[in-house]
Amino acid sequence: MRTPVERLRALCLALPEVEERVSHGEPGWFAGSGRRARMCAMLADHHHDDRLAFWCAAPGGAQQRLIEEDAERCFRPPYVGHRGWLGVRLDGPAPDWARIAGLVADAHALVGPSR
Repeated sequence: MRTPVERLRALCLALPEVEERVSHGEPGWFAGSGRRARMCAMLADHHHDDRLAFWCAAPGGAQQRLIEEDAERCFRPPYVGHRGWLGVRLDGPAPDWARIAGLVADAHALVGPSR
């Protein structure tokens, strides 16, 4: 059985033109190539708190709506939350991997090479 980090990695790397790089001490997933690549998601393994989570770009208004719908799982991450990024816990009750796949795909679409 794969760990949550392995599952997240597989979802991110399955998207077109995504590569993994370490950024700020954590794995990050970048869409595009070379210097034009932009981060669409990053792992937050107890990054300034007690959560195993990931942070991802989110469409306008999604951050607030998702936090209101599921405050146990979703949160406004530090540093990038003011830009609309969403934090999603991977620990605790079983994550909804279909929903996570959708969030990762949305993040890729927002910052990816074909935007």
